[in-house]
Amino acid sequence: MAVTLSFQRPALPTFLCAICLPLLLISACSHASAQDRSADELHKLNESVDALIKKVSPSVVQILVTGYVPLEDSDRGNAGVVIGRQRAIGSGFVIDSSGYIITNAHVVRGAQRVQVVLPAANADGSLEAALSSRTNNVPARIIGVTSEIDLALLKIEGGKLPALPIALYRNLRQGEAVFAFGSPQGLRNTLTHGVVSAVARQTDPDSPMVYIQTDAPINPGNSGGPLVNVNGEVVGVNTFILSQSGGNEGLGFAIPSGVLNVAYRQLRKFGHLHRPEVGLGLQTITPSLAVALNLPRNYGLIVSDVKPGGPGEAAGLRIGDVLLSADGRAADNLPIISFHFLSLEQGEKVHLEVLRGKLRLAFDVPVVEHPHDMDQVSSLADPEKNLVLPLGILGVEIDASIARMVPGLRDPFGIIVAARAAGAGAEIPLAAGDVIRTLNGEPMTTLDRLRGTLKALPPGSAVALQIQRDERLLYISFTLEQQ
Repeated sequence: MAVTLSFQRPALPTFLCAICLPLLLISACSHASAQDRSADELHKLNESVDALIKKVSPSVVQILVTGYVPLEDSDRGNAGVVIGRQRAIGSGFVIDSSGYIITNAHVVRGAQRVQVVLPAANADGSLEAALSSRTNNVPARIIGVTSEIDLALLKIEGGKLPALPIALYRNLRQGEAVFAFGSPQGLRNTLTHGVVSAVARQTDPDSPMVYIQTDAPINPGNSGGPLVNVNGEVVGVNTFILSQSGGNEGLGFAIPSGVLNVAYRQLRKFGHLHRPEVGLGLQTITPSLAVALNLPRNYGLIVSDVKPGGPGEAAGLRIGDVLLSADGRAADNLPIISFHFLSLEQGEKVHLEVLRGKLRLAFDVPVVEHPHDMDQVSSLADPEKNLVLPLGILGVEIDASIARMVPGLRDPFGIIVAARAAGAGAEIPLAAGDVIRTLNGEPMTTLDRLRGTLKALPPGSAVALQIQRDERLLYISFTLEQQ
């Protein structure tokens, strides 16, 4: 037995080694292979993000704004009482290679001067690019603004810039990876990464606007920058955050690309938003509203108003009708229907289906455009007769009839900027809709007086224009160049 034992003792480990060693080697190799594959996938991810940065960064700009805005006065307990000079920093991106740039309206609110910091030629995310102190600041003019959507269109001159493609909003999905580019807290060329938390977030049930919600870190200064997908396409414009601290808490919101597409075309063409309408007011149905009015369903949209003399009334729609669909699109919520109306053109007809009690009815309603105040004023401007060359504008004198077209005027005099025109010797931050009240303290009541006062000033003279912009008075100053 002792001999047997003496032979069996070494035999057991020999047998185990013969079987286990290859298994251990296979396990070790498999583990190493898995690690290699994991590392390889991470390298591929890094390479993909690097390619995305090189594609997007050359189109992302920083916006520098100097102007007058309402300042909060805590001692008086009111906001917007005190007007103060302020510098603001935001973000933007090139939407057309001829120099058109998108940003938020609130970034340029009260702007006296707007500058765009162009990305460096080597904006590729490298260490050299990050540490480069070279900047290229160029003046920008405001082409159009829509406060209701919070978008603004800027234009810079000279040089071709790469434009970012716009993604199809309907293809966006919850959980999709997205990247936010911009200048948070003024830190240029910053990239953050996250996912789409919700494709359509409504902050007010009776508001037609929806936003993309993302957890990609967004902070003050990111406003106006692009939120892009993995293809480098703009899915949204970073606009605001919900925060208790003032910084990122994972609740960022962007204007969807579908809204951006429509707004951009109109801002470029008109300088403001044209809203096609059918003469109807729509409101979200709540369960309590449905019970109180004995509606046929407790969700969707109700016709809350029918404009007298409008196309909806002419077609036969009534207050209290429950909207079922518009051109076949289910009318389950206000943003979907409002966006559909926004995409329609004047002269088209929209097919509406409604419930009136238990009766199902259909109507074909013509789409009209309510004339914008500035459209009426702009139509009066002649490119030759109304040109004020030193300011680079087409101006319209305010008289009694013009004053009726432009509500909110402080005084019934001045020159309305109907449009911008080429030829100004200096970059003068006037925008369509501004009202020139005084020049160096002298009231400007006629175009002849404005032109004559400018002509009498020698080159190099300091000029201060008092203007009304929206409902605020402010000064813009510049140096008059050679005429």
